Amino acid sequence: MAKAPQNFSSAQLMQRAEELISAASNRYRITVQVATRAKRRRYEDFENNEDSAIKPVLRAIIEMSDELTQPEIIGD
Repeated sequence: MAKAPQNFSSAQLMQRAEELISAASNRYRITVQVATRAKRRRYEDFENNEDSAIKPVLRAIIEMSDELTQPEIIGD
């Protein structure tokens, strides 16, 4: 998984979230997917004793929008 840069502005994050919602066929489903990924990242950080400077929900939005715009980063 690609690491998320630490210097995203609120406007960039909002744009990425809007892109995710626009690309999704179901707004509820994409919201649940973001929440699920954020929860998984939070537990992974806790288990690995990592202290991420970026919140799990924001990181999930960034990762998922990257996967949407750059499908080559998704592993099999």
